[in-house]
Amino acid sequence: MKEMKFETKVIHVGGEPDPTTGAIMPPIYQTSTYVQSSPGEHKGYEYTRSHNPTRSRLEECLASLESAKHCLVTSSGLAASTLIMHMLPKGSKIICGDDVYGGTYRLFTKVFPDIHEFHFVDTTDHKKLESEIQRIRPALVWLETPTNPLLKISDIEIISGLAKKAGALTVVDNTFMSPFFQNPLTLGADLVIHSMTKFINGHSDVVGGAVMMNSDEIRDKIFYLQNAIGPSQSPFDSWLVLRGIKTLAVRMKAHERNATKLAYYLQEHNKVERVIYPGLKSHPQHDIAQRQMKGFGGMITFFLKGGIEESRRFLENVKLFSLAESLGGVESLVDHPAIMTHASIPKEVREGLGIYDNLIRLSVGIEDGDDLIADLEAAFGKV
Repeated sequence: MKEMKFETKVIHVGGEPDPTTGAIMPPIYQTSTYVQSSPGEHKGYEYTRSHNPTRSRLEECLASLESAKHCLVTSSGLAASTLIMHMLPKGSKIICGDDVYGGTYRLFTKVFPDIHEFHFVDTTDHKKLESEIQRIRPALVWLETPTNPLLKISDIEIISGLAKKAGALTVVDNTFMSPFFQNPLTLGADLVIHSMTKFINGHSDVVGGAVMMNSDEIRDKIFYLQNAIGPSQSPFDSWLVLRGIKTLAVRMKAHERNATKLAYYLQEHNKVERVIYPGLKSHPQHDIAQRQMKGFGGMITFFLKGGIEESRRFLENVKLFSLAESLGGVESLVDHPAIMTHASIPKEVREGLGIYDNLIRLSVGIEDGDDLIADLEAAFGKV
């Protein structure tokens, strides 16, 4: 049989009917332990912190979607990031993009600085990044592309090549694109992580993470740490993600269709200062986005004309867009990064990056696009 298309993989890889009963939906193996016929003799499963059949199905599906040999799913996206940090030798030097999720920034600046050395660099500036790689000689280069919340796009193929020349690993946080729109491993990255909480699950009812790779050695190191430290995904949450992932392809198409419509609407609005969306020609890395992504995603960042008070009035008056942290669900969400998702980043650092009090982040859902525009228009009317 020829290679399955993405839309088929999300339904059938890891989703085969239960071999015992024929149930079209595989059962949840809601168990903590497994009976052994003799000490050390079992059917591949000993304890659910280490392995679970439901989790194994999810890992198989995700690996196929991300063109990876291996996948390990975790209790959260930050748990996946933490395992990668623990995998590195103590004292490792890490180059990280300067615009990253607030939780990643907090992890790297508050939790791990006594263990590793972190350097934050604009990874869209290849000459500067190459110079820093040569100067620092990092063990790892950490990319978000597109970034959260400024949607900056880094060239994964070029940066992975620069890292490899220096003997460094490249990690790409692919949460914003999902495997449907971007596959960093095929562009040279060594590891890919996701917050499965977001687009992969897509229904705002699970917290989870995933890390994918092709290296057997890296997989074994991270699995050992996952088993030793314990941030594994529960059977029930793994089943929920397996359920949600079946519609990933159709959801991502709908997210992008609506986001494109809203981006053009916002670009022309007289109360909007600037719009950032990879699908707009005005995006500074639009050409890279066209080359390395199969679509432009469902995230939009825009700057409202005004300051914190105008932003507050706008955010208090949306109805269909729910004011909430997180992203990637079927429902549309709106976020104020400076107060919400990126509050852990000091104000002077935020503003140095361009995260001002008038910055609004939209996670565009799959509702009717005209209804979403009407909701935004009503909120603009209150500003």
